[in-house]
Amino acid sequence: MGRKEIVDEGLPGFEAPIQGERSEKDVTLQKKQKKGSGGFQSMGLSFHVLKGITKRGYKQPTPIQRKTIPLALENKDVVAMARTGSGKTACFVLPILEKLVAPVNKPLQGKNLRALILSPTRELALQTLRFVRELGKFTGLSSAAILGGESIEQQFGVMSGSTPDIVVATPGRFLHICIEMSLKLDNIKVVVFDEADRLFELGFGEQLREIVARLPSNRQTLLFSATLPKMLVEFARAGLSEPVLIRLDVDWKLPSTLWLGWIYVRAELKTAALLLLLDKVLTKDSQALVFAATKHHVEYLHLILQQAGISSTYAYSGLDPAARKIALGKFTNKKCSVLLVTDVAARGLDLPSLDTVINYNFPAKPKLFVHRVGRSARAGRSGRAFSLVSAEDVAHLLDLQLFLGAQLVMPSEVSECGDACPSGVWGAVPTHALELRHQDVVAWEKNYSEIEDAARVCGRGWQQYVRWREPASAEANRRAKLTAPPAAPHPCLLERAQLQAAELVEQIKSFRPKGTILELANKNDSPMYLAMKAKRRVHGKMVQKTRDNKLQQAEGILEESSKSNSTEEFSVAKSSKKKKKAAQRDENYIPHFASDQHTETGMAVNFSAGASSAELELRGDDAAGLRSRRAQLRWDRKRKKMVHVDPDGGRKMMRTESGGRVSASFRSGRYAEWRKRNAAPDDDDERPSADKPQKLSEFRPRWVKHNERVNKKKAEASSKEFRNKQQIVKERLRRDKIKQKLKHKMSKKKKK
Repeated sequence: MGRKEIVDEGLPGFEAPIQGERSEKDVTLQKKQKKGSGGFQSMGLSFHVLKGITKRGYKQPTPIQRKTIPLALENKDVVAMARTGSGKTACFVLPILEKLVAPVNKPLQGKNLRALILSPTRELALQTLRFVRELGKFTGLSSAAILGGESIEQQFGVMSGSTPDIVVATPGRFLHICIEMSLKLDNIKVVVFDEADRLFELGFGEQLREIVARLPSNRQTLLFSATLPKMLVEFARAGLSEPVLIRLDVDWKLPSTLWLGWIYVRAELKTAALLLLLDKVLTKDSQALVFAATKHHVEYLHLILQQAGISSTYAYSGLDPAARKIALGKFTNKKCSVLLVTDVAARGLDLPSLDTVINYNFPAKPKLFVHRVGRSARAGRSGRAFSLVSAEDVAHLLDLQLFLGAQLVMPSEVSECGDACPSGVWGAVPTHALELRHQDVVAWEKNYSEIEDAARVCGRGWQQYVRWREPASAEANRRAKLTAPPAAPHPCLLERAQLQAAELVEQIKSFRPKGTILELANKNDSPMYLAMKAKRRVHGKMVQKTRDNKLQQAEGILEESSKSNSTEEFSVAKSSKKKKKAAQRDENYIPHFASDQHTETGMAVNFSAGASSAELELRGDDAAGLRSRRAQLRWDRKRKKMVHVDPDGGRKMMRTESGGRVSASFRSGRYAEWRKRNAAPDDDDERPSADKPQKLSEFRPRWVKHNERVNKKKAEASSKEFRNKQQIVKERLRRDKIKQKLKHKMSKKKKK
């Protein structure tokens, strides 16, 4: 009977145990036999978890899930890295559900919180919570989100009494709740750091260390990220014990189904180029995600797209949390075609219907580019990523090519056009179409004051952004000066006839006459013509050699070398005709740089080093200021140098959500006030005893509840503890009104 019900539920490969037929040894033997199938059924998951997987539509686990889930089920600490969109969320959600469902891990009374998932952003936390509820639909486990920007009193109600089994939280607000409520985390079995490198990059190190200090030592810790460095110094602080490191798809940083296109355009024409791209990629049901540098760019582009008749919405970190949730909901439900965002949406968001990503402003870090374009081409689907590159972004583009291990393809090397254009081509925008669109943008900025003001603010915001963004490497800046930008249009933006016309125009542009203007415009017997002829006879070969060297240097064939006489010459690194033989490395030779140097540089996570490089140290202007500065230093015998005196005086400090530093044991008293208002019981009060009166049943008549509310209002009105300013003023006005009525009655009696 039981087997028939499960077959009807549609769980392939899973058979329900029939009571009285098989022993526990038979069940374990069957699991071992199924282990080679490679599906979720071979992982030993329980029926309720498998039912949630099937209802979600998953059939086969991804490579990272196949590697990670068995280790997590064995209660091992795991540090996992896989490229974005490979299914990392299920790697920690499924083990958590399986572990909490087990009868061994039954919750104690008043201590339901048994799993904690920490996310860097509220959007990623909400998405993870939705994923937990979908997969754990049939397990009976409760879950909740503790996020910054939400009502803290509502979160007091969630965490008091019967707390949820699984909590998905941002570090700042969760630590605030722990301190205010004196929350005990002794019963937590699993803690997960989702997008772990981003948590440390955003400066959540202090909050994470404080949360980890409150967790039990026998917990299981899981770290997941799309990019993870080999040096796990920052992550070791999270308290891992003998972790297992899993690195998959390290060489393939981007999905093979992702198409890349680099569009070269002048900075002032980027808006017009964006409109042209949206006109091409937006079809009936398609959607696009556009990344901009600042919130000012997002608001400006939203106004431009409104005038262009393209439905769009936007989200950035400074926006109200409810507005961000509404914007993502509109885009997910296909109520609009374009979502304009900053880098707040570059991590972890799963947008199923997204097929195109456009970088309006080029990212400064290669790792950030990987996360941006990773919103498309997820879970085996295909996708496209366009990047608008201006002259000041060429150096960052060259750094990115080193990180990806790819090369730029020029339009002249490609014969296909349109949708058949290969990935990685670097081309320009067709000039005639770009000029027409730019005229529209200029007219909108001139005729609409709102767009004009937004453009002005956008320009100022860009100046500040350029000042603080991470610069490209020195080598990339040197190569960028020698790299000639493409003049030919990108083949993806052209049809076959347009491509032939563009090739003809490119040939005309690149045509170089043999003679100079002095030779072409004059007669054969003129003095200027004769002088140029004589000059060409003497120095013609040297001029031609210099031109060839510059061209080869721009293509990377030549390298620049300096000699002792301080004169710079160009030495041929490899001949353009003869191919250089591949160097055979000696097994005893140790190179100066690692083979994956560029990869590790791009993936590096070191918040403290980045913060110290951006630190501005101010010196005193006079002798008194210098003396006070020296007084803050003391000699450290072990380090043999002067070190700063601890400004906290040895106290344990933490950083609040607003950025200020307070004592780690600081409480504002908001939870105590909330308990008084809501009469929330303590954990000890929840236990039934003979002396304490039992709670009334919830099913009471309506008039009983009405009388309780009236009595509660009377008690609050009589107690000065619960009065605020409005209640006091209202009470005074009521008393004055009564006094005036009494005076009026007394005056009437006297007249009679």
